[in-house]
Amino acid sequence: MKTKVLFTAIILGAFFSTASAQQTIKEKNRHERKRISHGVKNGELTKAETVNLVKGQKEIKQDVKAAKADGVVTKTERKEIKQDQRQQSRKIYRKKHNNRDRN
Repeated sequence: MKTKVLFTAIILGAFFSTASAQQTIKEKNRHERKRISHGVKNGELTKAETVNLVKGQKEIKQDVKAAKADGVVTKTERKEIKQDQRQQSRKIYRKKHNNRDRN
């Protein structure tokens, strides 16, 4: 009996931890926009860097819109969007930490 309860608890714990760890595409975009605005407020991002990052976010948004156009976002489309988001996230980090500021 204890083994069954323990096994069930482990399975449920693993399921909920992976489900909560993954962000949806929409949540990730929202988070990246907040990171960009935080960089602008702190002066970590120059005007040109901000324009470049916002343009990248718009491209991702257009990719999502195109993927949803036929009513179904395929696994391949989702994978490509996630890859674009990871690249954009790295760009945000690099631009915020490149010792250039707005002043």
